[in-house]
Amino acid sequence: MTVHLVGAGPGDPGLITARGLELLRTCDALVYDRLVSPELVAETPVGAIRIARDSLGQEEINDLLVRLGRRGLDVVRLKGGDPFIFGRGGEEALALAAAGVPFDVVPGVSSLAAVPASAGIPITHRGVSSQVTVLSGHDPHELDFGALARAPGTLVVFMGLALLADLADGLLRAGKPADTPAAVVSKGATPEQQTVVAPLAEIAEAAGSLVTPALVVVGDVVALTGSLAPHEFLGAAAA
Repeated sequence: MTVHLVGAGPGDPGLITARGLELLRTCDALVYDRLVSPELVAETPVGAIRIARDSLGQEEINDLLVRLGRRGLDVVRLKGGDPFIFGRGGEEALALAAAGVPFDVVPGVSSLAAVPASAGIPITHRGVSSQVTVLSGHDPHELDFGALARAPGTLVVFMGLALLADLADGLLRAGKPADTPAAVVSKGATPEQQTVVAPLAEIAEAAGSLVTPALVVVGDVVALTGSLAPHEFLGAAAA
């Protein structure tokens, strides 16, 4: 028995790793996130237990994984992106370790780089950005805007769309130039992807019609999207 913490990738089902897909196709039970592609859920064997985690709190998920693991099942915990990048996979791994349930981690393609890339934004670029700062925009009051405004390179904000006006205002008040290029990529790496690019001072208003999930990118690399953005996104089905 093993509980596998598997990253599903950022949206396109074709971006799951070969190892992750192999585990899906042979598992006894699947616990999956809302953002996981239905095509990946359908890869589980006929008769496998499938549990959507939408109505469960994190502690309930931890307990569920322990219970399933103790039943001797081969369990896949399928998470959007990568389990250890704003995926709370570390909490689940600690709960399994404390309960003595074997587990492993199968990394996934993270939205951190994949979503900006799908919009033609390289988060690092020679002569433009050699540093990336990653943060959660879930609670702007916890952020050190002074440090973020001074940080060179690129800022990548997870869960930042709902409070984007507060995030932008905090950066501007801390001295980030108003004309700093910024972008919001909604539903990245899917056929429904939408990207809005605007100066930092205008990005919240410009992105007002976008929906979650969305990633926010701030920095000079955003200016490259005009040259590097693909003409269209071609989704790939699971192999």
